[in-house]
Amino acid sequence: MPPDLVVTPIRDAATIILLRNGVEGPRVLMGQRGAKAVFMPSKYVFPGGAVDVADGDVPMASPLDAALHAGLTARSVSNPQAIAAAAIRELAEETGQVIGAPGAGCDWPGFEGLIPDPQPLRFVFRAVTPPGPPRRFDARFFLANADAVCTDPDDFSAAEDELGHLHWVPLAEARQLDMPFITEIVLAEITALIEDGSTAGVPFLDNSAERSAIHRL
Repeated sequence: MPPDLVVTPIRDAATIILLRNGVEGPRVLMGQRGAKAVFMPSKYVFPGGAVDVADGDVPMASPLDAALHAGLTARSVSNPQAIAAAAIRELAEETGQVIGAPGAGCDWPGFEGLIPDPQPLRFVFRAVTPPGPPRRFDARFFLANADAVCTDPDDFSAAEDELGHLHWVPLAEARQLDMPFITEIVLAEITALIEDGSTAGVPFLDNSAERSAIHRL
């Protein structure tokens, strides 16, 4: 294996799939990465990104529930609260949508008078980027209902410019977009969860070793 594939660090990352139900069916919030982005250029993705060191020190409105904590600590030594906090922060930065509860002490932009709240998060998928790309992540995917945001779900004016074309995509049509393969897999998992409410464990696509492995957390 070429040396550059071996030394690429794997960073913790977190993503939120925001689900919005309506008479026309479920929709998910997606945006398009810039054409000059180093990682997955021009692809449609869910809002998310790398976990920052400071995410572990962010006050939370409530503790992680038992199921969420158990899922995030399975086959992992990473700080579960930092991962959940990163998911909420990335959602706010990239879309302007905030999942938080009234309170003080959070210095993230857009959270004035609020504290991030992990209660609406459901851990649904985990995947490690395979060797090859210039950046690799151990990404955790969370599902949250749009009813949990305390912002206008149609207002993206507070979003940063990392994602363009932010819009609510009908779940049945989402896979027609140009997206990474892993995003297609997650969409299929989300569709199955919505249709049958499966609770058979969180799928973990582990590409951290020479051979890929699939686990249930």
